[in-house]
Amino acid sequence: MKVAVLGGGLVGGVIARDLARDGEFEVTVADVSEATLARLGGVPGITLVKADLADAAALRRVVAGHDFVVGAVPGHMGFATLREVIGSGKPVVDISFFPEDALALDALARERGVCAVVDCGVAPGCSNLILGRMESELEPVERFACYVGGLPVERTWPWEYKAPFSPADVIEEYTRPARYVANGALVTMPALSEPELVEFPGVGTLEAFNTDGLRSLIATVKAPFMVEKTMRYPGHIEKIRVLRESGFFATEPVMVGGVAVRPLDLASRLLFPLWQFGPGEEDITAMRVVVEGTSAGRRVRRTFEMLDRYDRVTKTSSMARTTGYTCAAGVRLVARGLWGRKGVSPPEFLGRERACYEFVMADLAARGVAFRETVEPLA
Repeated sequence: MKVAVLGGGLVGGVIARDLARDGEFEVTVADVSEATLARLGGVPGITLVKADLADAAALRRVVAGHDFVVGAVPGHMGFATLREVIGSGKPVVDISFFPEDALALDALARERGVCAVVDCGVAPGCSNLILGRMESELEPVERFACYVGGLPVERTWPWEYKAPFSPADVIEEYTRPARYVANGALVTMPALSEPELVEFPGVGTLEAFNTDGLRSLIATVKAPFMVEKTMRYPGHIEKIRVLRESGFFATEPVMVGGVAVRPLDLASRLLFPLWQFGPGEEDITAMRVVVEGTSAGRRVRRTFEMLDRYDRVTKTSSMARTTGYTCAAGVRLVARGLWGRKGVSPPEFLGRERACYEFVMADLAARGVAFRETVEPLA
């Protein structure tokens, strides 16, 4: 099967390598950056194409002749890219964290007879998959909470943070209003709000804050309490709030020495080099999913924890591993005919089918990404 991977960056490159490794797929990676493509040069089973994927005509040329598409572009261009791919009639698995509602493309996907799996990463992604499975095993699901964070192992002043995926998407997390569900009602709060301290085994104390990570779950799951929070080392929230409230993430230009400058552009130019991982710099991904509900007439809490680390052998970041391997598992799932629903399918749909859930979890475990589950009774 010929697969086109759109975007060869931190995560797209891992997806491409993983799909090409076992010889099941012929992989083409398309990216506008020659430096990005160069990192994949010489990898068996991968063909490289330089293309500006923001250009619809160029995108269509890349997709043509392929049986399957993977979307791994930056969030700001993700929705338009996905729409073009669906319009081409190609099955697609996508990880682009775009602000638009992917379900808005469901009618187009059904009309074109396309199977489109979206948000197929770690969070959103694995978190949705777990909740979908719990919907089938708990009746009803009462509460869902996801805590997740990608962090550098070494805490370096001043930020004690490095971006394990697109830094622009990180700033989106800090500025996009966060939605969650409380008492069955949708609540909207500023990002970074309602901080809490979380103890995570193997890491220590982290601080968690609201981010807009529920996405499709708001529409597809009817649990009365649902929230997603991002985790960082303590102190990070306050530093980011100072920048945000001071206007450094604003998109309206201001005049500086007679030149119109967008504060966001300046902040990005200064922050991104500081947030960039250096060669061999190690990261971790910490994730906890808590689901409460009723099983066999008894209320229970089921907790799923995952702590993944930088792979020193392959020199692959943990966030790229956990996100990319989940996406690659989704590609195999669809390619092998285990999931073929026409339309847009977020991962919770897959999780409702036991065979799909077990396939993805087994694929991840085979690559060292494992979730530990605990069950405890509730009063």
